[in-house]
Amino acid sequence: MIQKTFKYRIYPTKEQELFLSKQFGSTRFVFNYFLNERKLQYLENKKHINYYDTAKSLTELKTKDGYEWLNDVNSQTLQYSLRTLDISFHNFFQKRAGFPRFKKKSNDQCIRIPQHFSIENGKIFIPKLKTGIKINLHTPLSGKIGACSIRKTCTNKYYVSILCECEIKSLKKNKNSIGIDVGIKNLVSTNDGIFFENPKTLQKYQKKLSYLQRQLAKKKRGSSKYKKLRIKIAKIHEMISNIRNDNLHKISRKLINENQVIISETLSVANMLKNHRLAKSISDCAWGELFRQFSYKSEWYGRTYYQIDKYFPSSKMCNSCKFVVDELPLNIRDWTCPYCGTIHNRDTNAAKNILEQGLTDLGLRNAIPYQKSGEAILSKMSLNREALGFIQG
Repeated sequence: MIQKTFKYRIYPTKEQELFLSKQFGSTRFVFNYFLNERKLQYLENKKHINYYDTAKSLTELKTKDGYEWLNDVNSQTLQYSLRTLDISFHNFFQKRAGFPRFKKKSNDQCIRIPQHFSIENGKIFIPKLKTGIKINLHTPLSGKIGACSIRKTCTNKYYVSILCECEIKSLKKNKNSIGIDVGIKNLVSTNDGIFFENPKTLQKYQKKLSYLQRQLAKKKRGSSKYKKLRIKIAKIHEMISNIRNDNLHKISRKLINENQVIISETLSVANMLKNHRLAKSISDCAWGELFRQFSYKSEWYGRTYYQIDKYFPSSKMCNSCKFVVDELPLNIRDWTCPYCGTIHNRDTNAAKNILEQGLTDLGLRNAIPYQKSGEAILSKMSLNREALGFIQG
């Protein structure tokens, strides 16, 4: 059993939009109010308060004058906002994220509904709302339905995400394995010499974005023209994100369908973003999202996904003789091995080395060391046919 989220577009009426706006505002208020409380408690009393302390304080807050409107909101939704705040602090203390920040009205808004919702006759019914919200069920739900989240984007679109616990049938096993190398020019390069081009979506719309952002800077904040321009800019960012994610899903699904073992490199994207000349291009590639899709899709469909050590010299090592060059600048796309004279495409050679090293780590190939100087190893790695038995099924 796995957890899978189904996302649908919903179309609330004007009255329902007003109701959802109150829900979003109350959730945002509770998050910000208790974020401030936790900060003050630490600064003044050097005391840490947790979720249970804030949940107790929320119950007391509802009884105070001027805060009765919190009772008009689903109590579980407000409690989940406190859960989110507690998780944010936990991630901060574990050094997985920065310090929690206050939520803004201008950003995406979201509420969580753990239970007591239903879908009937093309409408979704949620607590505290008597009428159903129209929903576009383009894909039928499957499995046991859990919680749901309703989100309003910066472009004033509404979506509902429904979490389900379901079974996904594994794909038929095969004996194919593939190594992939990611880059900026070619988003994905395989050991078979196949390239998936980088659409460079942000670069295509950068000129239009820059113009609109300059116009936005000249408008008075909060005016009607300011709001219209802000939505225009948000729509472009939304389109860029949709194009990028669609391309990544197509690449990951194609490689998952065709191969039993997928091996990639490990990248420290946070460190790579420190290069300010390439930071925008690296962010536009979304390598981390691609690796994430490989990870969960391989788990869903019975594939093996593995990432080799990030210090492995995949690009600098000759795949034929295992000789490692000292330097290989990024502008060199094709190079000749100084030891054996083999001409390599930089990306294809790296993908071949990634595949061989990954199979070695998984115990599916005999390990052969590599070296920078001296006697280069001329024999290629041979596949262990007995170890590959599980791939053939």
